[in-house]
Amino acid sequence: MSRGRRTKAQPDLFGAADTAAGRRAIDGLRVLKGFALSEAGDLLAAIGAVAEKAPFRRMVTPGGFRMSVAMTNFGCAGWVADRTGYRYQETDPESGRRWPPMPRLFADLAARAAAAAGFTAFAPDACLVNRYEPGTRLTLHQDRNERGFDQPIVSVSLGLPAIFLFGGKERSDRPHRVPLTHGDVVVWGGPSRLNFHGIAELAEGEHPATGRLRYNLTLRKAL
Repeated sequence: MSRGRRTKAQPDLFGAADTAAGRRAIDGLRVLKGFALSEAGDLLAAIGAVAEKAPFRRMVTPGGFRMSVAMTNFGCAGWVADRTGYRYQETDPESGRRWPPMPRLFADLAARAAAAAGFTAFAPDACLVNRYEPGTRLTLHQDRNERGFDQPIVSVSLGLPAIFLFGGKERSDRPHRVPLTHGDVVVWGGPSRLNFHGIAELAEGEHPATGRLRYNLTLRKAL
């Protein structure tokens, strides 16, 4: 991993009260405010096209609980959960067909965001799309189903604002609370690649682009 130059257009922002200790605790995490804003309309249109081929669904965890966040995938592989476990697979378990291919728009955006955060030559092969409604949340978890952990995670926020929870190496570590709005992109990797993270309960609201919804694109190198 090489470190890229940071510019004013893509700062990592955690508020004026951020401390040196806090920055060390989140080494490897960057928030790129408004990075995807100019492409948000095209991103949302592509999500709609994907959902026609691979509809959103609330997956079931190995413990038998139905997740509150609806999900779908596109790319060479998709992340799935069921009673047998968590994994990536090349086909949609509901249709038996391959997941829709990843639009170049998504791959290019992810590569540019990763480079802006200092992670060069990122080429994602999977994109998990989460759809949140007010009252839903994503509990603290690690992204451990990829075959390797040397590549970053790129996460794009669209629609309603949310609070991104970014914790430490243990689930019990107190997470940082990072406000995210429409068009923001979060990148993490390196020393923070396996940190626990999640989304706080989504507040009630209405967004002009998505109504009462928030979409999150999580792009990764899965295979």
